[in-house]
Amino acid sequence: MVFEGMLSSTEGMYRGRKTILLGTNNYLGLTFDEACIEESVAAVRAHGTGTTGSRIANGSYGTHRTLEKSLAKFFNREHCMVFSTGYQANLGMLSTLAGKGDYLLLDSDSHASIYDGARLGHAEVVRFRHNDPDDLHKRLKRLANEPGQKLVVVEGIYSMLGDVAPLREFAEVKREMGAWLMVDEAHSLGVLGDNGRGLAEEAGVEADCDFIVGTFSKSLGSVGGFCVSNVEDFDILRVACRPYMFTASLPPSVMASTIMALRRMQEEPQRRKRLHENAERLYYGLRNLGFAVGPQCSPIVSVAVADAPLAVEFWNRLLEGGLYLNLALPPATPTPAPLLRSSISAVHTPAQIDRAVQLFEAVGRQLGVLPPLVNTTARKRVSTPISAPPLAEVAMLASGGIR
Repeated sequence: MVFEGMLSSTEGMYRGRKTILLGTNNYLGLTFDEACIEESVAAVRAHGTGTTGSRIANGSYGTHRTLEKSLAKFFNREHCMVFSTGYQANLGMLSTLAGKGDYLLLDSDSHASIYDGARLGHAEVVRFRHNDPDDLHKRLKRLANEPGQKLVVVEGIYSMLGDVAPLREFAEVKREMGAWLMVDEAHSLGVLGDNGRGLAEEAGVEADCDFIVGTFSKSLGSVGGFCVSNVEDFDILRVACRPYMFTASLPPSVMASTIMALRRMQEEPQRRKRLHENAERLYYGLRNLGFAVGPQCSPIVSVAVADAPLAVEFWNRLLEGGLYLNLALPPATPTPAPLLRSSISAVHTPAQIDRAVQLFEAVGRQLGVLPPLVNTTARKRVSTPISAPPLAEVAMLASGGIR
């Protein structure tokens, strides 16, 4: 599908009609923030449209360093490296930090960029059960007498189901077993923590996180990625990390808007409050209807359906009704169950969210995902969850048992 235009952070034009955008990861709604736009425009006029090469070959612009210093200060870290995409940040860090004779311990539901970064390097990869600190502990214990460093990689909020890692428990295992810990805060930056620094801040374990990676393409409304750390001699990575060395650097306009977005995020914590209020409105609205939603309420709200043909039909009917979200099919999903994935924004209106819930209900009843209404009189909405099939149950039935 191709949008004919973007009207705002929450609406686009598709086939001549306004369509609610419910799958953009635009958590704080900063893509249309006037201050961010003006900073970007000013940077284009002053510095041109691009850098036309890597920082190693063409040198750094002042805004590269300004952005890195701003991020390091925000995270209370000494060092920061900025990449051209969030995908590239994981690709570069994982392929460089762990080498031959080392071990990468990855959560089984890790993002594709994490797996690809592991493949690009030469470390041995060990997977542990999703969000299972005990399983991680067992696997690290088996490696206790093996030489080489052990790097554990987890995410703050997982991008498909919206579930949050038990990071405090992972940090305890990391400390006990003498491993290193990297946290991908791509979907939790700007979403979790009193200051928006992500799950590490919310869980109170920032000191245990040796490396924090993330992206600008979610809460900060632009494109790019980063890694912050307090590890000594971190800057050596600039001449060892191939994805950093051999990719054109971010253009000035993107860096300028990102610096401003980082400032706006800190100056306007009310955006985060509205984001969580909107997430609850959608999550419990769908759950109360009986849809199989994820295990936790977060700005990522996914509904599981029985099979791919049904998911495709459901997605198309929602789009025809004026609602765009993400269609996720196996193997991109963590279980065999296809997902209708939504991502909420702080700037969605209550009316837009209620419209989305209404469309879900109408299509769900048309396709038999929900039972037909027996009594068509107006029903009183409740604010507390009713009994509904958890997504994990649906996934288990679809896979024939535990993965």
